[in-house]
Amino acid sequence: MYRKCHKYPSFNIAKATYKQVLMSILSTSSAFLILTLPAIINSPNSQVSAAEVVSQDLEAAISFQQGVTFYNRQDYQGSEMAFRKALERDPNIGAARNYLGNILLQQNRLDLAIQEFGEAIRLNPNLGSAYYNLGVALQKQGQKEAAITAYRQALVVTPTLADAHYNLGVLFYEQDQRQDAISAYEQAINLDRNHENAYFNLAIVQQQEGQVESAISAYREVLKIDPENSVAYNNLGSLLVNQGKIAEAINIYKEAILQNPKNTSAHYNLGVALYNQGVFKESAQALRRARQQYVTAGNTEQVAKTEQIIQQIAQILAPKKSPVNQPGSATAVTTPPVEQAPANLPPVEDLPANTSTTEKTTLPNSTPNKQITNPK
Repeated sequence: MYRKCHKYPSFNIAKATYKQVLMSILSTSSAFLILTLPAIINSPNSQVSAAEVVSQDLEAAISFQQGVTFYNRQDYQGSEMAFRKALERDPNIGAARNYLGNILLQQNRLDLAIQEFGEAIRLNPNLGSAYYNLGVALQKQGQKEAAITAYRQALVVTPTLADAHYNLGVLFYEQDQRQDAISAYEQAINLDRNHENAYFNLAIVQQQEGQVESAISAYREVLKIDPENSVAYNNLGSLLVNQGKIAEAINIYKEAILQNPKNTSAHYNLGVALYNQGVFKESAQALRRARQQYVTAGNTEQVAKTEQIIQQIAQILAPKKSPVNQPGSATAVTTPPVEQAPANLPPVEDLPANTSTTEKTTLPNSTPNKQITNPK
């Protein structure tokens, strides 16, 4: 299990500014680090009753609801105007600040987004989604330690945020804390059994850590959720090959091709697996398909490698010439040639960097009868 979350203090609205709140959150960050930025993908939010009152000021409440409606329609300009109008009437609506932060995050205006999330936290220290969204903004900005702190506090306030565990896993992996990453991904999966990215990243870390059986199991879970995940097929097949389960790997590669005929690595890996099994004709067919796709993609290195194997197969399958005896000469006693058994070839592994995975943003509870999501 990764390290325990730290409890954050409550903040007095009259005495604290968003900057003071933010500085307390960032206190563990000693450096600004460069991060490969993951994509933001949709994340549905929880629902509450439409009767929830966000403000005693009727006009502020109406403007807030208009902001939510515009947001759900992806009219972010109208949404921002409505939320700011609500805050002019009632500056203490923390949920409006959280929405504004997400709008700014969509626009990659990270400094301003962080300010809004800090204000949301100042107004409502128990708003778990604001801590989480702050973590997303900090992670995109490269402030890894501060992002970790924000995600941990999000889990203190809202322990069921699977994506907070998931994003922690990404950050731990980037810091080479692989056991912590494994624990984080497992926590995400415990909360969301359909979290494909958590299973996928877990499989990658386990594969790199030599936990082969666990990695195989995780890849199988990925494929249950997404039968078209070509990278999971290729990585799973490679693990099975390395375990000597060639027949099972061949079936995996064939299934990958069935799901996606343009999965070049699956064609190549199928050809290699069949080659290693001595099934040369079928191997050559798979390799020719892979070669054509490599040519189309302009991957000259793999074109050359694939062509070399195809030529080796052609030599193996070429008919052997028998010696012709000259008339009047003694019958020659010949020994059939001994063919050199081909060396086993390694498959192509599509194992990606763990940091290429996704992160998500969440929004506070709201009154509309539809789930609020953040668009890509």
